[in-house]
Amino acid sequence: MRTLTLGSPTARRAAKPVPALPRLRAPFVYAFFLLLFVGLAGRSLYLQGIDNEFLQEQGSSRYSREIEVPAHRGRIVDRDGEALAVSTPVKSLWAFPGKVEASPAQLAQLAKILELPPQALAKKLAPDSDFAFIARQVPPEVADQAMRLRIKGVYDQNEYRRFYPGGETMSHILGFTGDHDAGQEGLELAQQEWLGGKAGSRRVIINRRGDAVEDVAAIRAPQAGRDLALAIDSRLQYLAFRELKAAIDANKAKAGGLVILDAQSGEVLALANWPTYNPNARNKVAREKMRNRALTDVFEPGSTMKPFTIAAALDAGRIRPETMIETSGGAMTIGSHTIHDAHANGTLSVEQVIQKSSNIGAARIALALPSELMWEMFSDAGFGTPPRTGFPGEVSGRLRPAKSWKPIEQATMAYGHGLSVNLVQLARAYTVFASDGELKPATLLKGNGPVAGKPVLKPETARAVRRMLEMAVQPGGTAPKAQIPGYRVAGKTGTAHKLEGRGYTNRYISSFVGFAPASKPRLVVAVMIDEPSAGQHYGGAVAAPVFSAVTGAALRMLGVPTDAPVNNVLLPPEGSEVREET
Repeated sequence: MRTLTLGSPTARRAAKPVPALPRLRAPFVYAFFLLLFVGLAGRSLYLQGIDNEFLQEQGSSRYSREIEVPAHRGRIVDRDGEALAVSTPVKSLWAFPGKVEASPAQLAQLAKILELPPQALAKKLAPDSDFAFIARQVPPEVADQAMRLRIKGVYDQNEYRRFYPGGETMSHILGFTGDHDAGQEGLELAQQEWLGGKAGSRRVIINRRGDAVEDVAAIRAPQAGRDLALAIDSRLQYLAFRELKAAIDANKAKAGGLVILDAQSGEVLALANWPTYNPNARNKVAREKMRNRALTDVFEPGSTMKPFTIAAALDAGRIRPETMIETSGGAMTIGSHTIHDAHANGTLSVEQVIQKSSNIGAARIALALPSELMWEMFSDAGFGTPPRTGFPGEVSGRLRPAKSWKPIEQATMAYGHGLSVNLVQLARAYTVFASDGELKPATLLKGNGPVAGKPVLKPETARAVRRMLEMAVQPGGTAPKAQIPGYRVAGKTGTAHKLEGRGYTNRYISSFVGFAPASKPRLVVAVMIDEPSAGQHYGGAVAAPVFSAVTGAALRMLGVPTDAPVNNVLLPPEGSEVREET
């Protein structure tokens, strides 16, 4: 038996006294828990009595949901009130994904009805979201068929889908809306705030199984959008589209555009493009076909710029219509560059420079002017700035500052090379000659009749150029095919090589811009045909006949009085070729 001896190490350890607890530890612990309790109690009182919105929101989220109520989108109508874009009733299917109860067979049937891949439907119903649209803007009969499956947690609601009665004829002007009935392209996008209105909302109660059992209230009533009246005349739009398409087919062209302006108000009465698309069925349409080329694409205008060069010199008093210009036998050298005319014309009057479309004549007149004066004329006519029609994406074209012009560049700009324009911009510029010197503001929206434009030329200068433009469509000019029985016509052809990169190709842009009746202009019409390839490429042969067909029919539709004998059309002898300079 082991004996514990007093004084041994083991005994000393056993006899060591236990230290006493610090005197302040217990009060500290009690105080800590008391403060914690007071804090929790205070927070509870604050949330329940003062700031109770958070708890109410959390509680209501367990049994209620807020659902958007779409607003009715305003109509788009033409100048006579004919509907161009309307919203038709459709339905959308939505669900609380975490509350959906459906068998695999029901889900498979739902996917089939909605023409959705099963994987896409499963993704929409993934339980990690509180709310999801299963399908947007489906026909009511499709939605009704889906609802007959009686899948718990799946509901339908009334919405609207845009319908465009004019189809491809109006598509580039109107654009289209997306799934939420919001504008995506064209005037639907530009006028979204006016057309779209404001969506409302409603709150619904759901039970523990996810069923919406009742509406609580309309939190916000929807505000309907407003109707929008355009300047477009549906009859002229259809006419322009039909004739443009026929011309592109006949000339085997790549693309084209046609614009009709009211010469007195600047309103765009028609704007057609090709290629085009149907906004009612655009699922597989290439984006290239959706471009409004008349406003978003540019080209070198060629000889259609010559009247502006002549007008600048006339207005400055540097020349008169009868002033004679030496055209150097069909060739003119500036530095290392040579300008050519298709025909050796000898000496021409200023009027004949327009009538024969002489590059050399226009270049000589331009080089006699200060570059700043010529730039000012082009700029005042709207070149180098957007036409400001209100269309999204319209471009300004290219007009470089005069101080950067070299002599050869000033000479070639005189006949439309070295600058670029869009078709609406070019048509608008010709209102200067159609309205005694005023540039009219182009607009796609309906106005209230004739408007005052910006003075650009003296009235006598504009009338003098107008007489020259009449000569251009008579025998001996470059565009006799632009004549219209019963009406005097004024206009100018343009033919330009297409510019690609830093060089010109052997592909062409053919154009014609004119107005009628010349005695009191009512319509300005511009035609552009891109890459004609059926054997003709001059504006007088390709674009001028389109002008004649469209403008003649349009004047008769509008009841514009004639100002010439019905047999006034005089064509050059059969087999002769009239060419403007390229």
